[in-house]
Amino acid sequence: MEHVTIRICSRSGRVPEYETEGSAGMDLRADLTEDITLAPGSRALIPTGIFVELPQGIEAQVRARSGLAVKYGIGLVNGVGTIDSDYRGEIKVPLINWGEKPFTVCGGDRIAQLVIARFLRADWQPCEQLSATSRGEGGFGHTGV
Repeated sequence: MEHVTIRICSRSGRVPEYETEGSAGMDLRADLTEDITLAPGSRALIPTGIFVELPQGIEAQVRARSGLAVKYGIGLVNGVGTIDSDYRGEIKVPLINWGEKPFTVCGGDRIAQLVIARFLRADWQPCEQLSATSRGEGGFGHTGV
């Protein structure tokens, strides 16, 4: 398994950790002095107290925790957040309560996952026509149920 070294500053002294040997994501925890309650349909930007220095060609993806999503309807407002290698601010998690009951976030709670990934940059090559495929322009639902 490939590893990358990433510089990190943490207000709490905690750093994200992999919970199991096969985990792709590390848990991000809320860094709060007071609890935040999300009413159904409401959202809040939750601080983590984490600041990172990612190497060029590496991004960090902030993703929802499946347990919070299934049990309480808690997700990320933007689906998946991207932390770019030139960002030096605090990682904050935009939570939304899609559920039917209020949900309280307490300091230290695991609120999201952080996945480290390589990425490519695109150089666009303008053209008049794209190559043909068997799928062609078939889009949403084109293969049936």
